[in-house]
Amino acid sequence: MTTHEETTTALNARHRTQVRNRVHRVRPGEGDGHAAISGGTVGSRRLWMGLVENPPLSATDNHHHGESEAGIYVVSGHPVFVFHDGTGEVRLAGGPGDFFLVPPFVPHREENPDPDEPAVVVIARTTQEPIKVPVPGLYPLPETGTQEGSRPGRP
Repeated sequence: MTTHEETTTALNARHRTQVRNRVHRVRPGEGDGHAAISGGTVGSRRLWMGLVENPPLSATDNHHHGESEAGIYVVSGHPVFVFHDGTGEVRLAGGPGDFFLVPPFVPHREENPDPDEPAVVVIARTTQEPIKVPVPGLYPLPETGTQEGSRPGRP
């Protein structure tokens, strides 16, 4: 007799591109680097999800994610998301259970100011590509947003 567990594993291995008729599970360690849900791991077409751990006293460079929206869920730690609102730098501190949205093209950086604890987050993006465009500094986008198809490169 084949168990549901065996069937699910076998189907996932053979039918990664048939996303529309199967539920896929990715267990710890089965992802591709940070990616758990992606075109490469389960055949996802419009969604990327992954787990990221930022070490204590770390910060990313200033960047944006192009046309991709990013949703972030804080699993543990206390990350800080930094962006420019048009008048100055804004720092949004988070903790376990908090959600954040980073809209397309918004320059920002992530920081983990804690000297001892890593910040662990789950990220969901609306593109398959891991878009990360470095920018020289944080700057505000116009309030009306970015026009479809344009890609701001710098202030």
